[in-house]
Amino acid sequence: MPAEALTILVIIKWCGVPVGVYAFIHALLQRPDAYTAIDRMTKPAWLGITAGGTIALVLFGLAGIGWMFWIAGLVATLVYIVDVRPRLIEVQRGNRW
Repeated sequence: MPAEALTILVIIKWCGVPVGVYAFIHALLQRPDAYTAIDRMTKPAWLGITAGGTIALVLFGLAGIGWMFWIAGLVATLVYIVDVRPRLIEVQRGNRW
């Protein structure tokens, strides 16, 4: 594999780590009752999912044998950011009429 391709893979790998850290910190700072209000899993479950995803993003890379774990970690953190986070924000802000 050319050196440029490896450099791009390393950049992509390390760009995923801040995403995972952000998802974990956001999950940590939310109220526990907000998770039950949106009919999603509990706060400890999402903390475990985002922490596990972040650890997978740090430990595994795209070019090695563990790339499937890296992808799974990225998907787990992105599910939180795209699906759970907006609903948590919505339920905690309430109706703004």
